[in-house]
Amino acid sequence: MTASGVRVRIAPSPTGEPHVGTAYIALFNYLFAKKNGGEFILRIEDTDATRSTPEFEKKVLDALKWCGLQWKEGPDIGGPYGPYRQSDRKDIYTPYGQELLDKGHAFRCFCTPERLEKMREEQRAAGKAPKYDGLCLKLTAEEVTAKMAAGEASVIRMKIPTEGSCDFTDGVYGDVSIPWDSVDMQVLIKGDGMPTYHMANVIDDHLMQITHVARGEEWLASVPKHILLYRYFGWEQPVFMHLSLMRNADKSKLSKRKNPTSISYYSALGYIPEALMNFLGLFFVQIAEGEELLTMDELSQKFDPENLSKAGAIFDIQKLDWLNGRWIREKLSEEELLARVLDWAMENDRLKAGLRLSQSRISKLGELPDLAGFLLKSDLAVDPSAFAKIKSPPEEILEILNTVQPDLEKILEWNVETIEAELRAIADRMGKKLKVVVAPLFVAVSGSSRSLPLFDSMAILGRSVVRQRLKLAAQTVASLVGPKT
Repeated sequence: MTASGVRVRIAPSPTGEPHVGTAYIALFNYLFAKKNGGEFILRIEDTDATRSTPEFEKKVLDALKWCGLQWKEGPDIGGPYGPYRQSDRKDIYTPYGQELLDKGHAFRCFCTPERLEKMREEQRAAGKAPKYDGLCLKLTAEEVTAKMAAGEASVIRMKIPTEGSCDFTDGVYGDVSIPWDSVDMQVLIKGDGMPTYHMANVIDDHLMQITHVARGEEWLASVPKHILLYRYFGWEQPVFMHLSLMRNADKSKLSKRKNPTSISYYSALGYIPEALMNFLGLFFVQIAEGEELLTMDELSQKFDPENLSKAGAIFDIQKLDWLNGRWIREKLSEEELLARVLDWAMENDRLKAGLRLSQSRISKLGELPDLAGFLLKSDLAVDPSAFAKIKSPPEEILEILNTVQPDLEKILEWNVETIEAELRAIADRMGKKLKVVVAPLFVAVSGSSRSLPLFDSMAILGRSVVRQRLKLAAQTVASLVGPKT
């Protein structure tokens, strides 16, 4: 433990492109540790085995390192409380599930997925919030033993008090009271023996001696389950702090369906990490006008967790652009700027791969900007006339773009082979020839019908940039289609 005793953590799930919201929460924990002379820990929460991948874990680590965050312990560097990846800790959780059963704080549930879904449908139809109805609580010990002996599949659920409320003090929201009858009998150990997020989260925080849990406000409603587990185990609970969600200017939740949310997107467009951290850090400090440009050390000095706003942190892209421009102009020397530009261009082998693809397609070096410049552009600003040159009518182009966008999200490993395979599968599902599907994608991704090979280009640009370009292309084509009648 540190002299202050403060230990905080960031615990992302590697189930997709690292979100700027992850950087936002990570930065708060990092600054909290620095302010209090404590330690900042990184833990990977990959209990969702169907969606967690090594590729996404690497992206999480790379993104947080790019942000300039440094952790004292983590899956990449180890530490005294490891392993720091939940899938490597599976055997640790099993005894705790049995302990809760033995103490009478949990029970075996044998309900099938079909029975649970029917239950939820009936509850929704009756205007009730879906939650477990407690059927298996009525089983006798003999019935449970018989079902286990017969090999019936089961999970372990936690018991919830039937009366009163869970009262606690949150570091941001103050005194909070949540009625127990609104809390679900959470599954703690799944049928495959892996813990759910709630179970693993509490056990890991206790074993890793985490003193303060700072996370997004969406977890506020889960606090009663976590507090109950601390009580059931007889452990001291940490201080909870729930930060306001990042929101768009219209106060809607920041989501990839509306705006680019991946850290990799901002890196690819040429934002510098100091500016992004500066921008996010302003949500945690009190400053006067003219003091906006702050380094990480300056942010930690001004960091004030006692005066956090419950209002949503507005992700103002214009303010980020302004800060990024100031950092480039005021904080970087000519030598530093040159080094940053070269590092940025070489990110993910973008420049090298682009040149390799361009070599057989040019007769003069001066042709490179027109042919491969789209790999380095932040905004293509594709003119509607570019889509007019495609043989397909606007309605068909829009259908293709709107179909391809969500389907590409299904790709777990983003590379040339998986992109081609998915686009071929999309073409088959749509009953169209592959060339019909890829024609508008060429324009959407590169801004031109004459470009570098599409699958390679998409792989180089990365999922987050491709997603945004397809979304903007769909908006452009929608203007050609006109309103529905």
